[in-house]
Amino acid sequence: MKRVLVATGGGDCPGLNAVIRGIVKRASQEKGWEIIGSRDAYNGLLSDPMELIPLDNKTVSGIHVRGGTIIGTTNKGGPFAYPIKQPDGTWKAVDRSDEMIKRLQELNIEAIISIGGDGSQRISQKLFEKGVNIVGVPKTIDNDLSATDFTFGFQTAVQIATESFDRLVTTAESHHRIMIMEVMGRDAGWIALHTAIAGGAEVCLIPEIPYDIQKVAARLNERFQNGRGFAHVVVAEGAKPKEGTIVARKSDEIGYENVRLGGIALQLSAQLKQVGVQADIRETILGHTQRGGTPIAFDRVLATMFGVKAFEMVLNREYGKMVAYRNNTVVSVSLTEATGKYNHVKPDSYLIHAARGVGICFGD
Repeated sequence: MKRVLVATGGGDCPGLNAVIRGIVKRASQEKGWEIIGSRDAYNGLLSDPMELIPLDNKTVSGIHVRGGTIIGTTNKGGPFAYPIKQPDGTWKAVDRSDEMIKRLQELNIEAIISIGGDGSQRISQKLFEKGVNIVGVPKTIDNDLSATDFTFGFQTAVQIATESFDRLVTTAESHHRIMIMEVMGRDAGWIALHTAIAGGAEVCLIPEIPYDIQKVAARLNERFQNGRGFAHVVVAEGAKPKEGTIVARKSDEIGYENVRLGGIALQLSAQLKQVGVQADIRETILGHTQRGGTPIAFDRVLATMFGVKAFEMVLNREYGKMVAYRNNTVVSVSLTEATGKYNHVKPDSYLIHAARGVGICFGD
């Protein structure tokens, strides 16, 4: 019996369960294969006792419509920087990769399918360099992996943000307000840009185009006459003014290396007041609502295709590679290519051009 270990790492994302289901369903059509899930990324494999979950057709029945991941996930630590509490109460990051590889061998694990974003796939590459048979599956609502046209979860995040935006339109109109809605995306403005176009925002602020607060204020003021009117701003959490920095703070969570973004909506509101905007302003920070809930049909289909392709890559021994969606088909790319370049919104792209064409202001 050949075994494949499945791990979901990083933040949760709509469509994770659909990938797991796709892997298991495809594997069930081959004789002699067993799929095992590691709870909370690689923590299940490194725990004592190990927390491993057998995955079969019964286990994955109907899970494609559920958000989250049935095997859990984590964005803290990893086999190369596993947090261990010291006797004095402090924490130390320890490299347990060799120990993990030994456990894989003892369990007769043929290969790993790692479902995760940029950080998870960098770990995949390091494991591959140490001789581990591994296949990556791209996962992030931020759509920030350049090797694939789309990552599953992104379209669901945009749909959630757009539905939220639509609800803010009526209340803004009723009260003659400016509504600022902050969305996720870290250093990429994809969610904000798609939401602004879909929702019909007056202003969209993204990390790739630093904004001039005076120009943002001028655009918003155009929407008001004699105190009446309304306007909407979609701002990415990583957006920043031309002479300023992102709103972020260092996390105090053990093993979490990224800064915690969030709060630009409140800062922007204060900035607009400082430059003389008279209209009433309200802020909405969507936060983790964009990560949860039922994945839309597009993400279920994409995630299922990724799951099937990932297992077939194991069958074909295409290790050290990641599944990708390119030109309306599913392919494989090297992990080095997958993590080599961040997928920023290009300021000269047609999507930006279209947004400007319908009058969206980027504050530049």
